[in-house]
Amino acid sequence: MNSYRGRVAPSPTGYLHLGHARTFWVAHQRARASAGRLIFRDEDLDHQRSKPEFVHAMFADLSWLGLSWDEGPDVGGDFGPYMQSRRSSFYLDAWRLLRERGFIYPCICSRKDLARALEAPHEDEPEEAGDELRYPGTCRSRINSARDWNAPAGVSWRFKVPDGDAVSFDDGYYGKQRFIAGKDFSDFLVWRRDDIPSYQLAVTVDDAAMRISEVVRGADLLKSTARQLLLFRALGYAPPRYFHCPLLRDKNNLRLAKRHDSLSLQALRSQGVDPEELRRRFAQEIDWETNL
Repeated sequence: MNSYRGRVAPSPTGYLHLGHARTFWVAHQRARASAGRLIFRDEDLDHQRSKPEFVHAMFADLSWLGLSWDEGPDVGGDFGPYMQSRRSSFYLDAWRLLRERGFIYPCICSRKDLARALEAPHEDEPEEAGDELRYPGTCRSRINSARDWNAPAGVSWRFKVPDGDAVSFDDGYYGKQRFIAGKDFSDFLVWRRDDIPSYQLAVTVDDAAMRISEVVRGADLLKSTARQLLLFRALGYAPPRYFHCPLLRDKNNLRLAKRHDSLSLQALRSQGVDPEELRRRFAQEIDWETNL
């Protein structure tokens, strides 16, 4: 039996744009070329921004683009639920394991506290661009009290990174990658004070539970891979392989975001754009077969 398991994992917080489309198309192509399975996972943890119309649109848009999947919220499968909002027990189990093993600690710092700390005269580290605020370690000593907590709600929880350790991996597109914990990234969130698991924890737990063998996603998440590899190691999971796609940018060289309504798949559909033409364009832009 072929062991390749890939995934597409959109968030219903806006309409999908061309950048999403190309990355998901690459994930689809690599799964099909490997005679493997493709999993559709609805990453709907952001309750405030996730909306039913975006859920409907992402299924319709990706089907219009010509993608199909073997498991997901609409077709079922053996590794569900396939909506993150229904997987809270998986994340709580992981939180408990990390707490028991001494990897995480409660943090009472607000974003305002972090911004103020970064403005201090002794702080010369920049905010991580497009990323979490760099954490100065204010609550690190609270790791000794972590086992006193029976549930994560009420405070944020952070993973204590092993300062100075190199986290390395071979990316399927970009090759060898190396990040230094404590330098390239700081203690990161695994649970939010509003009682929602962080992106880093949720995708790590889900990729392991769904037996994903290769993660295809945008290059903006290269550094997040280093964080997730630390979580895989702490939880005792085998990590998948990674293939990070170059980001699409607009005419001002800004990466595409969901605010680019004119480049949303829904807008392109309504304009009568031929999805076959998009697929040909994607094939010209990226060598999706690299290291397959």
